[in-house]
Amino acid sequence: MLTTLKLQDWKLNTAVLILAAIGLLGLLSAKAELFWKQLLFFIIGILLFLLIAKIEWRPFINYRGAVLGIYFIIIFLLLITYFFASPVRGVRAWLTFGPFQFQASEFAKIVLIIIFANFFRKKHVSIARVSNILTSFFYFVAPAFLVVIQPDLGSALILFSIWFGFLLVSGIKWSHILVSFLIFAVVGVFMWTSVLKDYQKERILGVFFPNQDTLGINYNVIQSKIAIGSAGFFGKGFNQGTQVQLGFLPEAQTDFIFAAVVEEFGILIGLIIVLAFGYLIFRIIIIGMHSDNNFGKFVCLGSTMFLMVQFVLNIGSNLGITPVIGVPFPFLSYGGSSLLTSFITIGIIQSIKIKR
Repeated sequence: MLTTLKLQDWKLNTAVLILAAIGLLGLLSAKAELFWKQLLFFIIGILLFLLIAKIEWRPFINYRGAVLGIYFIIIFLLLITYFFASPVRGVRAWLTFGPFQFQASEFAKIVLIIIFANFFRKKHVSIARVSNILTSFFYFVAPAFLVVIQPDLGSALILFSIWFGFLLVSGIKWSHILVSFLIFAVVGVFMWTSVLKDYQKERILGVFFPNQDTLGINYNVIQSKIAIGSAGFFGKGFNQGTQVQLGFLPEAQTDFIFAAVVEEFGILIGLIIVLAFGYLIFRIIIIGMHSDNNFGKFVCLGSTMFLMVQFVLNIGSNLGITPVIGVPFPFLSYGGSSLLTSFITIGIIQSIKIKR
C-alpha cells in the first residue's frame, strides 16, 4: 500500500482533496444536516480510490466479455431505475437502499469511458469507417436514451460529450462530423417538440431571456448571481451568507454549491476552486500523455471530457450562461453517487500512472 501511495501523482491528489475539503466546508454551512452523510461518502470514496489505484487494468481490458459485462450491468441498473425508482420532483433517477440513494446514471459515465477507451484503442486508426462510428454510437445511445426518459437531460448531455470527444480525437473525417451535427439537429428538434418537459424548455429559454419570469424559471439563477456578486473578495463569513442561510438560494448544496461557497468565503475561494480544478485537469492530461498504451490515453481523455463538461455546465448555470439542468460540480456538490464516481475516475487514472 505504501508503495502504491508513493507512486501516485500527489499533485493530482492535492487538487482533488482541496476541492473535496471546500465542498465539505460549504455543505457544513449551507446544509449542516447533510454534512455527515457526505463525509461518509467521502471516506468510502477514498477507500475505493485506494483500492482501484492498486488494480492492474490491462489484463482486464483484454477480455471483451468482462468489459461488455460491466456495460450491460449498468444498462440493467438504468432499466431498474426507470421502472422501479420512486419519482423525486418528477425524475426517476434514484434507487433507494435504506437511508441511501443510488444514481445509476452517474456510474454510467465512467462505464462509458471504459467501454470507449477499450473500443477506440483498437479502432482509432479506422474510426472513419461508418460501421465503427455506428458501433460507438450504439454504445452511447442505449444508456443515453434510458437517462433521457428519466428525464435527466444533464447526464445525457455528459454521455454525449464523452462519446463525441472520443470521435474528435480519433481521426474522424470532417464530413462525418458535419453529417453528425445534421443528424443531432434533427434529433434536437424532435426532443424539443416531443421529449423535453415544459420546465426543461423554460430553463433553456431562460438563458437567452434572463430578465423574464424573475420569480419563476429565472429565480434560481438570479439568486445565484446575487450571492456571488455580494460576496466581496473574502466573503461574508461562515454561516453568514444571506442568500444561503435565509433560504433564498435554492439547491445550495448541489446545483448552486459554487455560489453558496463564494458568498460565504469570497471571490478568493472561488478562484482557488477554479485553479484547483484546472490543475486537476492539467495533471490528468499529463498522465494521459505519458501513458504507455492507448487504453490509458483514452481513459484520461474520456475522464477529462467527463469532468470538464460537468464543471462548465455547473459554473455556467451559477453565472447564468448555461441552463440549470442539475449537473453537479465534481468533488464539490453534495451527492454520494457523484462523489464516488469522481473518486473512482481518479483511482483509475492513478492506476494508469502507477502501472505504466
